[in-house]
Amino acid sequence: MLSRIRIVLVNTSHPGNIGAVARAMKNMCLSDLVLVDPVRYPEEAEVAFSRASGAQDLLSASRKVATVEEAIEECHLVIGTSARQRTVRWPVVDPHECALLASERAGSGSQVAILFGRERSGLTNEELALCHYLVQIPTNPDYSSLNVAMAVQVIAYELMMVSQQSVSGTEAQRESITAGQFEGFIGHLEETMEVIGFSDDRSSDKLMRRLRRLFLRADMEPDEMNILRGILKASQEHRVRTPRKP
Repeated sequence: MLSRIRIVLVNTSHPGNIGAVARAMKNMCLSDLVLVDPVRYPEEAEVAFSRASGAQDLLSASRKVATVEEAIEECHLVIGTSARQRTVRWPVVDPHECALLASERAGSGSQVAILFGRERSGLTNEELALCHYLVQIPTNPDYSSLNVAMAVQVIAYELMMVSQQSVSGTEAQRESITAGQFEGFIGHLEETMEVIGFSDDRSSDKLMRRLRRLFLRADMEPDEMNILRGILKASQEHRVRTPRKP
């Protein structure tokens, strides 16, 4: 189950933090590490390998990609970490609830990604819009800043604890769409809204964030997504055949 849970570090500025994350992951039997556009890695890889302290194999096996979309493309559940709530509200869970969600989905065969943002600013609203849930680690309200490796250690510990619990394997497996398929659907939806005239440059970004949240909550199966894409396609074809009224 833990092998299907991916830790994604976004735009990490200090290579030592990457090494410390690898160590925290190996402590808790996690092995899938993806680095999105790290600032000084692998240029300063020796700093990361020094901090890895025995987890150099995990660090060597990590994968570097250019975008968050690429890091989560084949994932079915995406959870983003953040210390604060944003304008468009996401469903928020604590670390234990995060571990339960991730373990349940990974245990049924799905690929799960947990995103950790930049040391100073975390994840952007655009990156959070790719997530199904937001996880917040309770901290001292007067000093809430956590080092990224510390945050990974907290979440990894909860995942390890949940994985050791007795889990029934009798539940039916449910097929969900991947993040890449979801982005294809969202692109199709935006295109259709433009074709039928249901778009406004002044508010389109906020509207699309809300629509993302709506469809992420739905947690569609592939057949359900295909039905909606069929409706979108038919809407476009109908609009092309129908003259626009003055």
